Amino acid sequence: MVGIGLFDAAGRNAYLAAFHAAQALIFERTGRVHKTHRGVQTEFLRLTKDDESLDRDPRSFLARAYNLKAVADYETGPNTSVPPERAKEALGLAQQFMLRIGFAASRN
Repeated sequence: MVGIGLFDAAGRNAYLAAFHAAQALIFERTGRVHKTHRGVQTEFLRLTKDDESLDRDPRSFLARAYNLKAVADYETGPNTSVPPERAKEALGLAQQFMLRIGFAASRN
């Protein structure tokens, strides 16, 4: 997506990948399904607050990346798109997030 200039879609999908990974971790640990963005973010933070395998960056990525989805989905007008550098950064951070989430889930 980044390679062909679809920066809004790249930012949105980086968030959604992390969102679904967080949903999976929540389900693995609690057997419950959270569907709303706020519910997943809140429960994810609660479940990982004492997890030494997850430092501050992965834990805060989910909330920060939601802004990319919001811009891509709801913002209109000039200068209301995901900048290329933020989309690229988000994709790298989403990949790290999912790797760490997978590690954290496998430990429990």
